[in-house]
Amino acid sequence: MGFRATAQLLFLLSFFASGIHLNLSTTDPGDAAELQSLKSHWQNTPPSWDQTDDPCGASWVGVTCTNSRITLLKLPSMSLAGNLSDRIGGLTELRSLDLSFDPNVTGSLTPRLGDLKNLKILILAGCGFSGSIPDELGNLAELSFLALNSNILSGRIPASLGKLSKLYWLDLAENQLTGTIPISKNSSPGLEQLLNAKHFHFNRNQLSGFIPRELFSSDMMLIHVLFDGNRLEGEIPSTLGLVKTLEVLNLANNKLTGPFPDLTKMDSLSYVDLSPPCKSPSHQKCIDKKPIDCFLIWKFPLWCRVIENGLLQGTLTPKVFSFPNIQRV
Repeated sequence: MGFRATAQLLFLLSFFASGIHLNLSTTDPGDAAELQSLKSHWQNTPPSWDQTDDPCGASWVGVTCTNSRITLLKLPSMSLAGNLSDRIGGLTELRSLDLSFDPNVTGSLTPRLGDLKNLKILILAGCGFSGSIPDELGNLAELSFLALNSNILSGRIPASLGKLSKLYWLDLAENQLTGTIPISKNSSPGLEQLLNAKHFHFNRNQLSGFIPRELFSSDMMLIHVLFDGNRLEGEIPSTLGLVKTLEVLNLANNKLTGPFPDLTKMDSLSYVDLSPPCKSPSHQKCIDKKPIDCFLIWKFPLWCRVIENGLLQGTLTPKVFSFPNIQRV
């Protein structure tokens, strides 16, 4: 062994003998600090989070890293309690954030979620979040999956969500959202711009006004339109019939009136629910209260399997019983 190699070995031996240790942490220091701050706002974090300060190196439960950066934070049904602090915005390489079904995670949604420019999946369903949906979520250009359902969110649906061109899943159901469904106007975006979206789940809110005819077009790829349990009124727009990919349509428990659009060219449609918002034991009272005029069974495609709780008026054509795939009327 040469002199230089011997000297290096002795140096290392003396280094460790002195009680000084090399920093072998594998987590980016900035990410580690941000996650530690988030942890300070939460209770009932996984036990592995208390065993080391190195989330990536020690494989903290629910944390996934790539090249020392935290890229996934997945903690569904973990019984977490607390709030989602502004420091979440510092995890700039985060691709997926899932805190779903932790009902004791409460407070407002921080606008700093909009700083997560690489985020593809945001699942905060079944928590206790309240307040408005931040406009800043519209800055998440890579987002493909957004689930904010089953919270206590209020206020309007942000028009900025219309900028999420890669979004295919939009679930805002079971909140307390009010106002109208936003469509683009002047320089403001709207939900009709979400041409890659397959799921519009807005059911069980307090949305009002008309269903905009501009909301639907032949360029859309929607398969689920769930608007039931709101306060929507007026006619069902004829443009709905342009969405040939639609499989499930639920407009039940609203205040819709007027003629029903022709849906016969919707090749994939298999389920339609138009239940009236009426708890009266008298079905006739429901019809008198919320009629959909000229509800014609032949306006549905032959492959439709379920036509649920429609307000039938006039003569029921025998053609309904010739539908080859019908299971329930």
